[in-house]
Amino acid sequence: MRIDEIFSFEKGVLQSSKCVPGEFNFITASSDWKTHNEYTHDCEALIFAAAASGSLGRTHYVNGKFVSSDLCFIITPKDQENLPVDLKFYHILFNELKDEIVRNTKAGTSKEAIGLGSFGKYELPYFDIDTQIEIKNRFVNSEEIKSSLSTELNQQVNLVKKLRQQLLQDAVQGKLVEQNKKDESASELLKKIKAAKQKLIAEKKLKNEKELPPIKPEEFPFETPENWVWCRLGEIGKITGGGTPSMGNDEYWNGDIPWVSPKDMWTEFVSDTEMKVTPKGIKESSTNLIPVGSLLIVGRSGILKRKLPVAINSVECTVNQDMKVIIPHIIKMNRFLQFMFWGLESTILKEYVKFGMTVHSLKYDEFSQMPIPLPPIKEQERIVQKVEELMQYCNKLEASIKQSEAQNEKLLQQVLREALRKEPVEA
Repeated sequence: MRIDEIFSFEKGVLQSSKCVPGEFNFITASSDWKTHNEYTHDCEALIFAAAASGSLGRTHYVNGKFVSSDLCFIITPKDQENLPVDLKFYHILFNELKDEIVRNTKAGTSKEAIGLGSFGKYELPYFDIDTQIEIKNRFVNSEEIKSSLSTELNQQVNLVKKLRQQLLQDAVQGKLVEQNKKDESASELLKKIKAAKQKLIAEKKLKNEKELPPIKPEEFPFETPENWVWCRLGEIGKITGGGTPSMGNDEYWNGDIPWVSPKDMWTEFVSDTEMKVTPKGIKESSTNLIPVGSLLIVGRSGILKRKLPVAINSVECTVNQDMKVIIPHIIKMNRFLQFMFWGLESTILKEYVKFGMTVHSLKYDEFSQMPIPLPPIKEQERIVQKVEELMQYCNKLEASIKQSEAQNEKLLQQVLREALRKEPVEA
């Protein structure tokens, strides 16, 4: 039946700018209501947003004293004796059919609106009052089920997040895989790293820097297995940063070398970026060409108010001034950098180095002196393999939860769709 056969409707009268806060509901096109010091209606009604482009078609249910915005229609039953209407049922129906109603009744281009005439001509299904109440009750029950399921699914998402954190924490603390006494100890690995560093210095590929102070036991944030050692991050590799070539010089940009900034650090691996520089740009900004297999870290936690992201690049690149880079002294450290990636993503190390502060810029000295646990090479490989395996399991759990969430979102539409398959009552 046409809307104007089932309902009476009129435009609201109050402009939002003339609202005077008071004791009565002032219903607008917005999802949130306001108040006014006067009212125009004292009844049960639907309020339909007819001239607010961002909220067009939104429908509110009200029962009591209220005044409505002039951007809305006030809808009331036309003939409760011959065409009885349950307004809560039609509140559900209007909102579920919102997109279709708007699409078929709106007019205008720059400022869309729905006129009283076109709105009245739109046809809605009409059911006998008992069917209306039955569908409404089914819908309300389904809403409760949907809400309960949403709560449960949110809890499951949080549990998977906690599981990921616990796995990373166990990995960093040496609790994820068993130790093997036949593994070459981490202390021997550290000696090899130091020897590789000295070779790079002798070949003038690395500057001879001041030796880092030994680590004191009180600096250890947690205990590690016997065949692990604690060392400073600066002992593992060269720590460097980046810069930004002059944006106004075309010779420095649109080259082939990816220029990585914090906004590129969304995934574990950075392989490409929107901004690319030329060799001239790298030279002008006094930055370095970062080799494949380096660890890229955002050096300031306050940037864009996001958590610390970490990534291992898979192509040669350069970085901006808000980044820190660890270039390992030996190739075999690639597995360790993967281990470090997970370590810095774990709460236990992230909190230790104060990455969670609103504004905190890591200076090279304090970054270089950060104590980190170093496992034996063989154990690093076992840890990385195990974490990758368990993270895949977490991914599958998350995918299953997302699928359930998608099905849950369709629940109410399915209930209503099945209900509307009933034959409408002849007027």
